[in-house]
Amino acid sequence: METLRLILLFVHILGFAALIGGLIAQAGPGEKKVNAAMRDGAGTAFLAGLALVGVLSAGDQEPDNTKVGVKLLIGLVVLVLVMVNVRKPSIPQGLWAGLLALSVLNVAIAVFWSPAHAWA
Repeated sequence: METLRLILLFVHILGFAALIGGLIAQAGPGEKKVNAAMRDGAGTAFLAGLALVGVLSAGDQEPDNTKVGVKLLIGLVVLVLVMVNVRKPSIPQGLWAGLLALSVLNVAIAVFWSPAHAWA
């Protein structure tokens, strides 16, 4: 079960790396759009996160349900915004900045809102 948890955590992190990388690749002036890295990263991070919570709940660790709920809400908002705009030729600068802020916030919650024993 621990191996599965680590694999899902790894895939979850890769999803966020793709999502944030796809956003940062468009930093600077110019038109922004939802690219494949953002689309695939958002979906991967969301699904791997759900699976990770399931594995944690089935095992001997009980996830912090408040933290999971906050991360789920942020992840769902990001996923919906990405998927709704995936076929549009461009997205507003504010939406791009909002997606970046929410994605970084979700990572920050994962890192800083953690019990002391989580990584021990």
